[in-house]
Amino acid sequence: MDSAREVSDGRLTVEGFSVAARTFADKWKIHNQAFPPWSWIPLINRTLLVSNKEEGYLSLEKIIILSSLDEIPEDESLNAATDCSEKEESIDHTILVPTLENEAHYYDFHIVYSASYKVPVLYFRGYCSGGQPLSLDVIRKDLPSCSVSLLVESKWTFITQEEHPYLNRPWFKLHPCGTEDWIKLLSQSSSSSGCQMPVELYLVSWFSVVGQVVGLRTPLQMLN
Repeated sequence: MDSAREVSDGRLTVEGFSVAARTFADKWKIHNQAFPPWSWIPLINRTLLVSNKEEGYLSLEKIIILSSLDEIPEDESLNAATDCSEKEESIDHTILVPTLENEAHYYDFHIVYSASYKVPVLYFRGYCSGGQPLSLDVIRKDLPSCSVSLLVESKWTFITQEEHPYLNRPWFKLHPCGTEDWIKLLSQSSSSSGCQMPVELYLVSWFSVVGQVVGLRTPLQMLN
C-alpha cells in the first residue's frame, strides 16, 4: 500500500480526512443500521458560492437519548456503552436510539477536521424538543455511566465549549490535544503486527475510542 495511504504519525491531511470520512460513513451505514447514516456536508466556497466536495465534515443529527430501557421495547433499544464490563452494562440503563415519539433530548454530532492539530474532532450539542440547548451538567446525566467514568479518567481528552468552526454557534467538543499521540500508538501497534493502519480506517479506529465518551457504539465489524 502506498505510504501516502497509511497512518504513521497519528495525523491526517485534509485529503486523508475526506477519504477516511467516506469510508467511516459507508461502514457505519452497513454495520450500524439501528442508527441513521452519517452525512457528508461539503464546505461552501464563500467567494464562488460553490461547494467543495473534497472538504467538509460528517454529520449525525437528531439522535435521541432516553433515560431508561423501560421506556422502549427491548428490540428497539441499543446499548450505547461499548467498552464497559458486562456487569456495568447490566445495570447501566442509559441508551441512545435514533427515533421515538416520546423523546427526551436530541443530540447532534459532527466530525470536523482540525487544520491546527491535523486530526478529527468530535463536536456535539444537546437540546430539548423545543430547541433549548442543554448544559454540560445535563448532558453528563444523559450519558451512560461508563461514558462519564471514561471522560473523568481520560488523560487524552476533555470537553470544552467553543464556536463551531462552520456554523458559528457554540457547540461542545472533545478536545483533540491527545489524539495524535494515541493514534500514533495504535498505528505502531498495527505496525508491530506487520501492517500499517490504512488512512481509510483512521476515523473508524478513532471513533471506536472517541464514540465511547458520548455513548455511541462502533460495531466491531467496522474495524475489518
